[in-house]
Amino acid sequence: MRASRSLALVTAVATALGASLAGCGGGDSGDKDDPGATRTSGAGRSPGAAASPNPRQATGAWIPGYVAAMGVREKVGQLFVPAFPNAASAKAMIKRYHVGGLIYFPANLRSPRATAALSNSLQETSKIPLLLGVDEEQGKVSRASFLTRFPGNMALGATGRPADAQAAARVTGSELRAVGINQNFAPVADVNVNPANPVIGVRSFGADPALVSRMLGAAVAGYQSAGVAATAKHFPGHGDTATDSHTGLPVIRHTRKQWERLDAPPFRAAVSAGADAIMSAHIVVPGLDRSGDPATLSRTVLTGLLRDSLGYRGVIVTDSLQMQGAKVRYGPGVTAVRAVNAGADQLLMPPSLPVAYEAVLAAVRNGQISRKRLDEAVTRILRMKEQRGLFQGADTDAGRADASVRTAANRATAQRVAEHSVTLVRNDRGLLPLKNKTVHVTGPRSVALATALRRQGVRIAASPQAADVSVLTTVDAGSATAARVRALGPKPVVVAALGRPYDLDSAQGAAATLATYSSATVSVQALAKVLTGAINPTGKLPVKAGGRPVGHGLSYRPA
Repeated sequence: MRASRSLALVTAVATALGASLAGCGGGDSGDKDDPGATRTSGAGRSPGAAASPNPRQATGAWIPGYVAAMGVREKVGQLFVPAFPNAASAKAMIKRYHVGGLIYFPANLRSPRATAALSNSLQETSKIPLLLGVDEEQGKVSRASFLTRFPGNMALGATGRPADAQAAARVTGSELRAVGINQNFAPVADVNVNPANPVIGVRSFGADPALVSRMLGAAVAGYQSAGVAATAKHFPGHGDTATDSHTGLPVIRHTRKQWERLDAPPFRAAVSAGADAIMSAHIVVPGLDRSGDPATLSRTVLTGLLRDSLGYRGVIVTDSLQMQGAKVRYGPGVTAVRAVNAGADQLLMPPSLPVAYEAVLAAVRNGQISRKRLDEAVTRILRMKEQRGLFQGADTDAGRADASVRTAANRATAQRVAEHSVTLVRNDRGLLPLKNKTVHVTGPRSVALATALRRQGVRIAASPQAADVSVLTTVDAGSATAARVRALGPKPVVVAALGRPYDLDSAQGAAATLATYSSATVSVQALAKVLTGAINPTGKLPVKAGGRPVGHGLSYRPA
């Protein structure tokens, strides 16, 4: 069955190319009944089908003719990447709007096998391979509970090892591809220079542009080596804001010179690494564009800066158009049209797919969006699909999905990364490592940490009064950390920040402080090993925290 469908598609594409070369391009011929969809699909598209009609052609050489033969409705559909509540609604969007992709959320990610089966079913429904995407940053933003759990970007930044970032991305990418997901809206390229940033924080590799650039490039390579399109985000840089673009429209006051120094380097690294996609941010940066429009809708930012200045040639995708930062100035139809004209190729999560689709379609027909601009966007999207091998095989083996995730080797990689990330920030009078001491543990994940410490031979006390030392864990406690330290006195207190390391700024009175940047099980286990001296702490602060500069980190012995 798959072989016959492959032959049908090869024949159909060859026919489409011949028609386009004879001057019979898509134009408005696809407006009425969308015969362009018939031309590109033939008798039906198998996800395993080869799309190039001539295997001797250079990579992507067939795409311009293929695009020329598509109907305009099908071209417009390729721009959209909606969310969906269930398979039936997704298939309806594929059939009616010819969407180029879909984004998964936890409701779509029940188990590896079920997710793989869903992915295959959606691919079978579509005449052109789908980009099936997800926000799987690891750490704080993670959608699929069945994946190997890594500690997240700031922990990776603390390792200072690009090889760790690449390994983490490669493992995550391979597990995503095993369940049919082929685009990841990660890694985060933002440089988190604002401790009050409510939306980025530990999602960032750190506050040093050079460090973020090194880790970002390695992560892009890791994802794409696993067959998953990487998406560096959020251009032009979301790291210095105190407003969440999910709920408002942030304004960043960086000058062009500051942007070049702080925000641009990781995106330059993404371009150099060949990132398949770069995501725009719903932020206003007057130093880059005085129009007041968010970057997602700014031609000055997306085309002028990203395309022209940075030389980016891949796919530009918007951040979710359901976010308040995207909706604050215009309605869903106008927003979609303006985003395309600004330079966006993929329109992620429109609030109303019918409204946005019809608005873009009308804009193409009346010339508000040029046919050249539409064809450029579709060409980039199809090229990305080809680069990720989707025309050669977008389906996956659902029967092997369960065995392909959370393997022993992948879990060992996650544990190794976590152990490299734990940062010893302060160690007054050599309190750590804990030797022959009874320990009281309190705070978030205290039960898990106490269990891990017991495995290291530590005696656990039920109260601070019965202990020699208390370990206080925090997760984004902020200024409340100081009062919690005082409440545990007068005996020595160790503070371990399992979330934002900025909690350590308020850890006055603690005898020792550490940061794991993550409350994942691998991070808690790594913390227990560091506290007891089973492993030597080698992590370095990727941001200023606890009164110490970027790059600070103590060890018990030379690393």
